[in-house]
This record gives sequence, C-alpha cells and structure tokens, in this order.
Amino acid sequence: MKIGNFNKPLWMIALISILIPQFAFAQNVAINGANTAWILTSTALVLFMTLPGLALFYSGLVRHKNVLSVTMQCFAIACLMSILWMVAGYALAFGNGGSLNNMIGLSKFFMDSVNLNSMTGDLPETVFFMFQMTFAIITPALIIGATAERMKFSAVLWFTSLWMLLVYAPVCHWIWGGGWLSKMGFLDFAGGAVVHVNAGIAALVAAVILGKRRGFPSVAMPPHNMTLVITGASMLWVGWFGFNAGSALAANANAGMAMTVTHISAAAGSLTWMSCEWLKHGKPSVLGIVTGMVAGLGTITPASGFVGPAGALIIGISAGVICYYSTQYVKRGLHIDDSLDVFPVHGVGGILGTLLTGVFAADTFGGLGLKVSMGSQVITQLTGIIATAAWCGVISYILLKIIDAMIGLRVTDEQEMEGLDLVSHDERGYNF
Repeated sequence: MKIGNFNKPLWMIALISILIPQFAFAQNVAINGANTAWILTSTALVLFMTLPGLALFYSGLVRHKNVLSVTMQCFAIACLMSILWMVAGYALAFGNGGSLNNMIGLSKFFMDSVNLNSMTGDLPETVFFMFQMTFAIITPALIIGATAERMKFSAVLWFTSLWMLLVYAPVCHWIWGGGWLSKMGFLDFAGGAVVHVNAGIAALVAAVILGKRRGFPSVAMPPHNMTLVITGASMLWVGWFGFNAGSALAANANAGMAMTVTHISAAAGSLTWMSCEWLKHGKPSVLGIVTGMVAGLGTITPASGFVGPAGALIIGISAGVICYYSTQYVKRGLHIDDSLDVFPVHGVGGILGTLLTGVFAADTFGGLGLKVSMGSQVITQLTGIIATAAWCGVISYILLKIIDAMIGLRVTDEQEMEGLDLVSHDERGYNF
C-alpha cells in the first residue's frame, strides 16, 4: 500500500512515526554513557564496603559471642537507611530548600520528580540517588563500632535512623547540596566531614553515654577472628575506590587521580601504623597494618580530588602516626571504651585529612590548585570541621538521651556476659 508521494509502505511510516520521538528524546537527554557506567560501578563498590566489607571487618574484631549481632546491625542498617533515604534523606540532603536552602533541602520527598527524565549533570538522577544512598548507609554503620557488644538492637535502629535524617542529611546538604559551607568554599571531595568527622564524633558521644563494657580496660578483649578482620579490611580497600574515585561523578582524569592518591595514602598509612606498633611492642601485627590502612583511607577521603601523589604520601604517613597515638590515648589515657576505635581512626583521620586538604591542594605541593590562599582555605576547612562536630555532637547527645529514656540504650550486665548473638537474635555465630 502506498501513501501520497512517500512511496513507502504504511507499516514503515507508522514505525518511523513511533521511533522518531524516541530518538529525539535520547538526543535531548544527553546522558554520558561512560560516566553513567562508572558511577553505577562505584555505587556497587561503595555498597560492597558495607556489605560485606564492614560487616566482616567489625564482626571479626568483636568477641565470638557478638559476631552475629554486629553483622546483623550492618545488614539491618543497610536496609533501613535505603528506605529512609528514599522517603526523606535524599530530599533533605539534595532537595531545594527555597529560603532555607543554606541549611536544608525541602523537595524530592519520596523521590518526587526523580524519574527516567530527571538528570544530575550528565547522569540519570536515579544513578546519583543510588550513589549517594550508599554513603548514607555506610556512615551510620561506622558508628556501631563504638557501641559494639553492649547496645540494644532496637536502640541501634532508632538511633541510626534518626541520626541519618537529623545529622547526616543536613551536613551533607551544607557541603554537597549547595548549602552554606559549599558557598563558603569548603573542600570535601568524598566525605572527610560528611562521613568521617560525623561518624567519629557520634561514635565518641555514644561511647561516653553508653559507658564501658564489663571489665574494660583491665580485661583483655582481643578480636576473635583475625581472618575475618583482614578479609573485611581488604574489601574496604577495594570498595574505597568507588567511594573516592566515584566522587568525581565522571570517568575522567580527576577520578584517576583520586584513585591513585587513595591507594598511596592507604599503603602509607598501613606501613606507618605497622612501624609504630613494631617499634613500641617489638612485633608488627595484622590488626595494626589493617587499621593503618583504614586510617590512611579515611584521612585521604576529603583530599582525594584535590591533592597529588606527594601530598597523598604525607597525608597517609600522618594518618598512620596520629591515628595510632590517638587510639592509645582514647583507650588508655581517657579510658573511653570506643570498642572498635571509630573516633580515633575515622574521627581523628577525618579531621586531619580535612585540614590537610587546605594545605596540599595548593599548587606548591602538587595539588590541583586553590582559588584562595592556603591560610584562608585552612580557616575555611577548620570552620567546616567545627560546625560539623558541633552539630553532630549536640544532636547525637540529644537523640541518645531521648532513646535511653524511652526504651533504654544498653543491655543488662547478665545479657552482656551471655553475648548479644543469643540475647538479641537467639542464634550463635559458631556451633561447636
């Protein structure tokens, strides 16, 4: 059958009329396939850091009677934060807050307007949403290392849920969502303040309010399974490339440099911590070298998109020394039972790295350049650290006190002695 002068079959005309709008739509969207593929990969890598990386790392560090409880907390937090991020977290962090936009986002609740047509730069917004969700998962999951072996499971869920919405999301908006710290010029490439300072301060507050484990510090509480610890730590190292290099939000030279400096800092932090321990105790330990790696990774995180390899080497060495002695001081000097050293590793590392970002981002040290003087940038970095620590500390304290008054934070002494695997979940990690 022919129509007019087109001299084409009717079915062909109908097919073209259907396809042309689709082609036009694809051209107008201008999705960058390479960038999208890289951020999809990075999203999987960051989730890999929590499940199974952090879950294995933390579960190996606790005593055998609490191995399942820590793994369960990591898994449950991943599920719960995902739903809360969809409902309100993403809106508070990356929504448009109108007249309040310097402080908080107030749009995109329940992912309103996030669809196949919405974009963040040259990425589908769904990809950006998922990538940022993995950060909102791992940050509260880090905190539970400070409260391991004695906090009620119900209290963990209530605290991490409210904390993500009231602490993490606002700070994320200040820095990455167009808020006041972003406008001030604060530099945090992948989460020095948003993730590590936040988690570290919350961990310190929680450890103090919750109190010490029975027997601390006189009773030895060594990790029950170092094989799990080093396996989980190795997964964290691999996953961290998605964390830092993915924060470039593109498959480009910035992502390549972020990956390079991340690896250098991790290796330097590992060797430095191992050396400090070797000199002090006479033998290098597996726990020391993997903890140094985590310190190196956390400390380079805010600087990873702004510094060069030489800066990364100095940052990693600094992390190994300062975080090592911070761990000793918190536990032995202050007698604070931060069970798995969240504050001295992540909190101190995040503070150190965020400050050093203002130094090593300068051209003088091979950085990617600053638009302002080094001194001015360091002051800006310090302002962001103080604001994050103050907000996190106050809100965390209030939340913990409210939860303690309502349902209680801590298991009984008898339950702590029995172990949270049986008390909270009626299961054992090991059946001998």
